[in-house]
Amino acid sequence: MADKSKEDIYKEFNKNVNMSPSEIEKWLQSEESNAVGQNSGDGESIGRKSAKQIIDIKKKKKEDLTDSDYKHMQKVNSYVSRHTAQKPSGDIKESNWRYSLKNWGHDPLKK
Repeated sequence: MADKSKEDIYKEFNKNVNMSPSEIEKWLQSEESNAVGQNSGDGESIGRKSAKQIIDIKKKKKEDLTDSDYKHMQKVNSYVSRHTAQKPSGDIKESNWRYSLKNWGHDPLKK
C-alpha cells in the first residue's frame, strides 16, 4: 500500500468494482459463483470471501474505511488488473473467467 495513496486506491477500487453490493449479494447466491475460484481451505473460494469484504467496504462511508479496508481494496485492484489481462478469446458471457471476476465485484460485460 506504500506505493499508492489511499485516494488512488479508493478511485481504482471504485472503477474496478462495478457491481453494487446488492448485485454482488445476488451473484453470491448463484451456482456459478460457487463453481469457480480457488478454495480457501474451508470449502469457500477466496473470491467469494473477498466479495463479502467488498460488500462491507462498499457500504461504508469513505471516512470510515480502515487501513485493513484499504489493504483489501488494493488486493481487489491487483486481482482485477491481473485477471482482466488474461481475457480468453471467444464468448465470455458464461465463462469461468467472467464468473471469477464477478466474485471480486467486477463484471467485464457491464458498462
